[in-house]
Amino acid sequence: MRDKQTRVLITGAGGFIGSHLIEFLKERGYWVRGVDLVYSQFMNTSADEFRILDLRRWRDCLAATEGVEHVYSLAANMGGIGFIETVKADVMRDNVLINTHMLEAARVNQIKRYFYSSSACVYPTYNQRDPEVTPLKEAEAYPADPDNEYGWEKLFTERIVASYRAEHGLETRIARYHNVYGPHGTWRGGREKAPAAICRKLAEAEDGDTINIWGDGRQTRSFCYIDDCLEGSYGLMMSDYHQPLNIGSDELVSINRLVEIVSDIAGKRVLVDHDTTKPEGVRGRNSDNTLIREVLDWVPGISLQDGLRKTYPWIEDQVRRAAGRDPALETARSAPLSD
Repeated sequence: MRDKQTRVLITGAGGFIGSHLIEFLKERGYWVRGVDLVYSQFMNTSADEFRILDLRRWRDCLAATEGVEHVYSLAANMGGIGFIETVKADVMRDNVLINTHMLEAARVNQIKRYFYSSSACVYPTYNQRDPEVTPLKEAEAYPADPDNEYGWEKLFTERIVASYRAEHGLETRIARYHNVYGPHGTWRGGREKAPAAICRKLAEAEDGDTINIWGDGRQTRSFCYIDDCLEGSYGLMMSDYHQPLNIGSDELVSINRLVEIVSDIAGKRVLVDHDTTKPEGVRGRNSDNTLIREVLDWVPGISLQDGLRKTYPWIEDQVRRAAGRDPALETARSAPLSD
């Protein structure tokens, strides 16, 4: 039986997943410390303690991990495809510093359990060239050929995590997230991902307007709603499974179809201008959930339509507030280092 006083650290706690994870764990009786460069722009934290620390610095990682038992390591410099394709050196430098320092600090401070948030970006390009992509199995990350430097860094860190487990006995968990979305996340500014960007464009548009979409729209993805991400992450953390595990929906949709779903929710009809000069990433990416079903006896179950019905109204409200120059948005802090 779990000790309800277990002390947990969440890094990247000012970001989208981290902010939600704080609430998730608090509801389950954990003592939670959040760490990030900034507080969440969109959620009031219920963390028992929130520290502003820069985890690229060794001493800050030592301070962050002191006095806790479990670590959810979510901190990362990241964003949507437009962001990670334009600041490659910064992304790799920041994330390698964060993850190497955090793992060593976890060893020094004798952390009992360590969760690392990896990404579906680790999967090789050669398996993602067709929109009708075969769902990606965890064992298919090698031979390695991620499509961007963010994916290479994530795969590299997976190997460091595994080495700390093998050589230092650190009890580790590795989740490969597939396009997590939902309310209270970044929705503008260049770091937002496809569901948030499309929700914003529909919220800003009038009926009959034309919106711009990157790529030809036939590229495909699966999108995991935040509640499923949290359930899967917690289930993996509390399991005895230490190999990488997909946490993502296996509901594959094209970006054009994603626009249609959001359009229906918004009650608007729009035309689409496809900009094929912009980066679109791989042609297809989907999660194979065979292994998570075996390991956790569970799979993500929230449909894309249901998740977007919860996400779109929140983003629509943010757009309306921004148009009215809401003071809270005008003074919002810069984007945190979080996954």
